[in-house]
Amino acid sequence: MNLRELEYLVAIDDERHFNRAAKRCFVSQPTLSGQLKKLEDELGIRLVERNTRQVVMTEAGSRITEQARKVLTDIRNIRDTASSFHDPMAGELKIGLIPTVAPYLLPHIMPELNAQYPKLKLWLHEYQTHVLLEKLKHADLDFLILALPVDTRDFSEIHLFNEPFQLAVANTDLLASHSEISLDDINQREMLLLEEGHCLRGQALDVCFKAGASENRGFHASSLETLRHMVSEGMGITLIPELAIPDVQQQSIHYLAFNTNRPHREIGMLYRKNSYRESTFITISETIRQSLNKLFKQNKLIR
Repeated sequence: MNLRELEYLVAIDDERHFNRAAKRCFVSQPTLSGQLKKLEDELGIRLVERNTRQVVMTEAGSRITEQARKVLTDIRNIRDTASSFHDPMAGELKIGLIPTVAPYLLPHIMPELNAQYPKLKLWLHEYQTHVLLEKLKHADLDFLILALPVDTRDFSEIHLFNEPFQLAVANTDLLASHSEISLDDINQREMLLLEEGHCLRGQALDVCFKAGASENRGFHASSLETLRHMVSEGMGITLIPELAIPDVQQQSIHYLAFNTNRPHREIGMLYRKNSYRESTFITISETIRQSLNKLFKQNKLIR
């Protein structure tokens, strides 16, 4: 038994597809299948049921895969611990981000992180909040950048910044003539929202509730860009986080800041409590805030 065989087993359990698991492990499908068979022969038990339609883990396979995950996590921890003692800002880190933050925040922070910590290799992963929390708990990710609050019983939390929302309306909307608005201006209006699973949906619903607005139940978007497209077509109005507002305005969309009681979301960092790389995460969080200083001064973000 070797670590590669355990990695193949975990990949098969995650992907439930031999070809995808092989691509994930950067080997051919015959190689992966052969190593799985070797592991099964060594253990003397069937781990995976194979047929033409699906891949199913046996009960023994599921139990052994769970143990394999723990072994692989421990091995990574051993390597990372050794690396961190040489240089806490060296080695590899797997970062998880939510889809409504990743494409808009990363261009502002990655150049500075790469410049200041050239020995630190950052792997970026984008998932919805519930998936990120599960992956952090099982050490598949090292730290997260996401919207707060979330359940932090297993994690430590660092505040990064508060991101205001703006209202996106079509240029043909009556509100487009305003320079700024209040929550009262969206009273009785219908809002376009993201589909279930996005934390931004819940935050937008909170704003709707406070303002007396309602949800358009006939349409749920899978991304902010889909919402933006629907607004540009005059299908409704929506809330957009300020980092996602382009510097060059689209002719078909008008963005309106709220004048008082600005609705916003808190963006923070999470990592496992008592992590041996806590000092690394704290340093990264400080660098992120420094990278965003220009945006803070422009009043796009709130400390």
